[in-house]
Amino acid sequence: MSDNELAIRNIDPALYNDDLAPLKHEERNWGAFEIFNVWSNDIQSLFGYTLAASLFLSYSLNGWAVMAAIILAGVVVMFLVNLTGRPSVKYGIPFPVLVRASMGVKGANLPAMLRAIIGIFWYGVQTYFASTAVALLITALFGGSEGATFLGLSGVAWLSFAIVWVFQLAIFWQGIEPIKRFLNWAGPLVYVVMLVLMGVVWYQAGDELIPAIGGIFQGSGTQGGGIGAFLAIVGTMIAYFAAVVINFGDFSRFVRSERQMKLGNLLGLPLNVAFFSFIALIITAGTIVLFGEALTNPADIVERVDSLPLTIVAALTFFAATVGINLVANFIPPAYDLANLFPSRISFRVGGLITAILAFFIGGLWVAVISQIGIPGFVNAIGAIIAPFYGIIAADYYLVKRQHLDMEQLFSSAPDSAYHYTQGWNRKALAAFGMAAMFSLATVLVPALASLNGYAWLIGAALGGVLYYALMRQDAAALAGSSASARKDHA
Repeated sequence: MSDNELAIRNIDPALYNDDLAPLKHEERNWGAFEIFNVWSNDIQSLFGYTLAASLFLSYSLNGWAVMAAIILAGVVVMFLVNLTGRPSVKYGIPFPVLVRASMGVKGANLPAMLRAIIGIFWYGVQTYFASTAVALLITALFGGSEGATFLGLSGVAWLSFAIVWVFQLAIFWQGIEPIKRFLNWAGPLVYVVMLVLMGVVWYQAGDELIPAIGGIFQGSGTQGGGIGAFLAIVGTMIAYFAAVVINFGDFSRFVRSERQMKLGNLLGLPLNVAFFSFIALIITAGTIVLFGEALTNPADIVERVDSLPLTIVAALTFFAATVGINLVANFIPPAYDLANLFPSRISFRVGGLITAILAFFIGGLWVAVISQIGIPGFVNAIGAIIAPFYGIIAADYYLVKRQHLDMEQLFSSAPDSAYHYTQGWNRKALAAFGMAAMFSLATVLVPALASLNGYAWLIGAALGGVLYYALMRQDAAALAGSSASARKDHA
């Protein structure tokens, strides 16, 4: 795909700005290392560690089976993001522009805004969690505050929250290159510290560590075992990555080639997940020996180890890791999604600023209000609802459009343009989304379907794709015929 084919000649301000426009090839400077670090920062958060460690303890499965399930999930996610990443590598466009091809130039705002709501919410929550690492550092160095609290947060907690909020916004405001540099620095550093923590725990546990690992590998969890447990672990890990899977094009558009993207996904997903989960296993086994209980929160482990140098380094690392996942999963996507809503008024930067302002109130109210009233369940329901969009995007690009998009038409709101459909909305895509989303939502809201919750994202995505293709197959045949005719005329 040449840069001439990516150029938009007729600018439609309702759909175009420089941040949404196709990136020219000379502007793309990401390689496999940058994609690897996108996934490193997504995996190596406090929550990511806790999730990996808890999976070894929760199910009555042999530990090797748990490891196999985690690695299989990494392979599945790698396959999924290779599919959604390819069109953005080819055309240099972000997720909200890519989804115009299937949903319509106006209909694309529906998945974009649902994804933005999820991102803004979790951006605020993760900003709060990152601030706890800063508070840990301040307390270790200067002591804590025993004074009054406001909205459940002490003075040190509010100061830490403000520091993290400003730090993240400052990085974002400088553009995508500083974000890339931060991710490239934070990802490897987290690994170094986790390996040091593993070494400290292993040294202190001594000869008792291996038997403790053996105990975990025998499988003594409270939940069931068998193939159901294996699939539940796979589904849980896939759901953990689900949001980034849908909008992976926001990152792959910066990659120089598809080969670099695939290599980065291979290193960053199955191999990275396996190595990080192994570290979590060793440390968790060590905590059983040292403290008589399995600790799955790294902050609790550092506090128990009681070493000031380790506390300082670990606090900085936990801060970097949580900021990293926040930028990857919760900041960049809403910035693009909001820019897509009003391109002539909202740039990528302004979208990020709106995200940060809204997230400030969410994070500030998290302890006293939001975590108490069940709003996370509402946001998780939205997360289940957006699953069909993955299937719709994949089916549209590979089966209906046959891997060919018209860039000029993606940025045109003319009634006769290819992606205008009916008043800017593809009603068939809306129908496929609605039917598939009802199933995904039911797994969250209907107790009888609760056992399917772990697989809701996968089934919802598959249903979205199948239903969309069933409704659009006549269009697919017509497009295939016109393409063959065009090739014949050209010959």
